[in-house]
Amino acid sequence: QEQLVESGGGLVQPGGSLRVSCAVSGRTMSAYSMGWFRRAPGKEREFVAAISRSSGSTYYAESVKDRFTISRDDAKNTMDLQMNSLKPEDTAVYYCASSWYGTTQITPEKYHAWGQGTQVTVSS
Repeated sequence: QEQLVESGGGLVQPGGSLRVSCAVSGRTMSAYSMGWFRRAPGKEREFVAAISRSSGSTYYAESVKDRFTISRDDAKNTMDLQMNSLKPEDTAVYYCASSWYGTTQITPEKYHAWGQGTQVTVSS
């Protein structure tokens, strides 16, 4: 079973940018599709973005589309989420996850491994 560790979270002002990363170990990341989810205070975990294996096809939640960019580097077993034009509503713990399905998945049940999360706070 693989392990996932997020990093790069922190405090950023509204309108600013931040990049969070996910490092995978124990398995070759290229075998899986990958995704980012987030949990805001008082809310359920929600889908943010996903990227497929091999082709690198991506899919985004409407709330982040055109602001966030998901990417992967299979040679390094890492995945990134570049977040631009951040809003206070983006404040949440961000989780990376891997999926056996290979294609982009938007529901948590489709992911088999999760990181511990990294806090992103958007505030002035």
